[in-house]
Amino acid sequence: LPTRNRAYQEFLMESSRWDNFVPRDQDIVICTPAKCGTTWTQMICALLIFQQAEFEKPLTEYSPWLDVLFVPVDRVLKQLNEQTHRRFIKTHTPLDGIPYFEKSRYICVGRDPRDAFLSLKNHMENMKMEALATLQQNATGEWKPPRPSPQDLKEWFRRWIDSSCSTDPGHAAHADVLNYVKTFWEYRHLPNILMLHYSDLQADLDGEMRRIAKFLEIEVSEHVWPELVAAAGFENMKKNADRLAPQVTDDVWKDTSQFFNKGSSGQWRDILGEEELSVYRRVMAERLEPELASWLENGRLARG
Repeated sequence: LPTRNRAYQEFLMESSRWDNFVPRDQDIVICTPAKCGTTWTQMICALLIFQQAEFEKPLTEYSPWLDVLFVPVDRVLKQLNEQTHRRFIKTHTPLDGIPYFEKSRYICVGRDPRDAFLSLKNHMENMKMEALATLQQNATGEWKPPRPSPQDLKEWFRRWIDSSCSTDPGHAAHADVLNYVKTFWEYRHLPNILMLHYSDLQADLDGEMRRIAKFLEIEVSEHVWPELVAAAGFENMKKNADRLAPQVTDDVWKDTSQFFNKGSSGQWRDILGEEELSVYRRVMAERLEPELASWLENGRLARG
């Protein structure tokens, strides 16, 4: 079974915030690298749990991000302890940094790393820099700001992908797609771990939502499905970004609608050159087994 054997302490989050978490049977833990479909999966879980398309509160209040330093950990744990609905919790900490509970359900979401990188770039540009002060305030150990990103996008990508699976203390593991998914992949045979892919959600949202519902053992009346699937669509989520974007209660974003930027795949083809793709292919071959590399690029449906 998975074991918690690594501590993650970054400018954005700390895995130690899980230390005092008290699990409940059937908790859902949504586990993703940054910009790989986290909010999308949270929305799908909310739709399946509540079986309605609109909610009274922002999505982040139903599904808090336990690791993040934007909010004091005591407040997040209190919020979770007071919830009476089936809980669905967001984390950007890899599996080797969070506790594993056999009666909880874990949904790990992957995405083509090249698409995740471009989405991450837009994400960073949309974050208010003054929000860093809040992160520092809630840190329990020595806090260091994020390393400056190269001005040249191609150089940034080369550095980013080449740092995959690093154990450097300053490494931003929450955005390390390869290492993150790798920690779940070796345990994908467990009945309480589901591997989900961004491209599969794009290709067949209805089918993947049904797959998630089956995994969570949630029954949905057939006449309700079309409304739930429509609510989980990209356009609807972008239109309602002021309630669905993460941490909207913490004044993090310059423009909440920009959090849902394009939601498409393959944009990297117009930006990354042969030098970048050569580094990418080398890293994928060196650090991932072939089956995982193929799944990460293509998803389950494309691979058959």
